[in-house]
Amino acid sequence: MEANPTGTRKPNVEASPSANDAAQANGPAKPDVLITEDLKFWYGKMRALSGISLNIPQHEVMAIIGPSGCGKSTYLRCLNRMNDLIPSARVEGRVIFDGENIYARNVDPVQMRRRIGMVFQKPNPFPKSIYDNVAYGPKVNGYRGSMDDLVEHSLRQAALWDEVKDDLKKSGLDLSGGQQQRLCIARALAVEPDVILMDEPCSALDPIATTRIEDLIRELRESYTIVIVTHNMQQAARVSDRTAFFMIDEQSSGSLVEVDETQRLFTTPSDQRTEDYITGRFG
Repeated sequence: MEANPTGTRKPNVEASPSANDAAQANGPAKPDVLITEDLKFWYGKMRALSGISLNIPQHEVMAIIGPSGCGKSTYLRCLNRMNDLIPSARVEGRVIFDGENIYARNVDPVQMRRRIGMVFQKPNPFPKSIYDNVAYGPKVNGYRGSMDDLVEHSLRQAALWDEVKDDLKKSGLDLSGGQQQRLCIARALAVEPDVILMDEPCSALDPIATTRIEDLIRELRESYTIVIVTHNMQQAARVSDRTAFFMIDEQSSGSLVEVDETQRLFTTPSDQRTEDYITGRFG
């Protein structure tokens, strides 16, 4: 732990390799793959998000931290319109992906979700075989290549192939919790997305399974943009390149306090509220 001038102590933070790379002043800036502009969201009459503007660079891991109820998961679900499934939901502002507002009337949300996939807090494999879990999305989308090769490739990307290659007909529900979560990641990868959203993907897992998922996140950022919501600040420090801190504003809706390179945000935050949160004064 590291002491700061106020006498409180911050969590140990060791920047990930990508975060260190990003901190080099002469390094080229990565293009933004997702941009939210003044994003507001309501559940019925209750406003859950208050004017969030945030740029998410390509092929980086963006962690979103903050106390419970500050809109982290709501924001994540806005990034691929999962909140559309809630009848009382209402959104204002823009989410720009690939140069287009995903909330524009001409955007097909189903097709858009193929490119912006999601992994949920609790593993949710289909009641199908391991093979069919991975193959389901490509089949629905009319994939014409070798399904066997795609399934193997996706399971290898999710670091699961060596554990299940001889049991592909086994039900995905018979796997351990950590294996189920990696199966869900393989299922998301099989449709070849550009972005992967992860909503507290390790909260229901034991420490060993959590380490495997974190190792996997670090590997996947070489090919994908990842946005992860986590309550675990140490996890955010381990896996992310940049971190955004959310909290509840005066109107009891979620707001963005600051975003920065992970190492800088955890060691020298620019906002006192961030300092108070990461040193445990609240949250």
